[in-house]
Amino acid sequence: MILSSDFKQQVREELLSFKSNDYVFSRQHGIDNSVLSKIKKGEITNLISDEQWLNIGKILGITQNKRDWNIARTDVFSIIEEEVMFCKEYSKSRIFIDDCGIGKTFTAKYLSRNIKNCFYIDASQAKTKNRFIRLLAGILGIDNKGSYADIISNIKYYLCVSTKPVIIIDESGDLDYPAFLEIKELWNATENLCGWYMIGAEGLRAKIERGINNKKVGYREIFSRFSEKYSTAIPLGNHERMCFYRKLITDVLSVNIKNKEQIPQIVKKCLIQQNGNIGGLRRAEALLILNQENYGNKEENA
Repeated sequence: MILSSDFKQQVREELLSFKSNDYVFSRQHGIDNSVLSKIKKGEITNLISDEQWLNIGKILGITQNKRDWNIARTDVFSIIEEEVMFCKEYSKSRIFIDDCGIGKTFTAKYLSRNIKNCFYIDASQAKTKNRFIRLLAGILGIDNKGSYADIISNIKYYLCVSTKPVIIIDESGDLDYPAFLEIKELWNATENLCGWYMIGAEGLRAKIERGINNKKVGYREIFSRFSEKYSTAIPLGNHERMCFYRKLITDVLSVNIKNKEQIPQIVKKCLIQQNGNIGGLRRAEALLILNQENYGNKEENA
């Protein structure tokens, strides 16, 4: 495996914007803190293996076709940020459930990169109990190669001795039943010492309510521990819902488009409902790319 210098430079630039704890990051990726410091200063050769570069790049989301996406402090961003900071500061737990394509994951990843001891785990990549716990251990910088019992014990201890940690579990509805129950065990072991924040779409709400209605072990207890309520951003009324999406998409486009005159046209296309669903930020991004390409072509031909 031979990685290009351009890829390593991209990783380095992302590391410079990574505001979390350097010591934790070093431990997560099995590199010395002094080596990380040298990388941030500009040294990228003969410090770590290509496998380590690749792993760090994967965690940071580096791709050759990565698109710059400026941060907009939308209503969704503000709600999630406020709740995550509350959970972190007071070691409490919340559940945020809302439509797809409104920036939930983008916000969660941003917070985990910019807040000390804020950790993000994508449950869709680790749906079973064993994979979930081992992935969580790796994210925390804990050895995840030992026995399951040792790993989960080390996770509990680490979270109890860390300074105001908070765990964001995205795509929580994807966890299978045994994995979902492990959240209760972890919560019990870290009560008043660690914050927890679950994020999901309507599938997560349906999963919890179905479990509670069927009196399935664990669901009532987990819901209770997560404040017995769901946080949302999108209002229920059709008119209010349309206004919400119009503002959300406009807010994001306004910091990501050169030709501001294109915004109303893109927003209008996004608000056209298909199968009862309004196009969200993913559709807005696709339309933005198309419009920018067309705009660029017009400039070249002018």
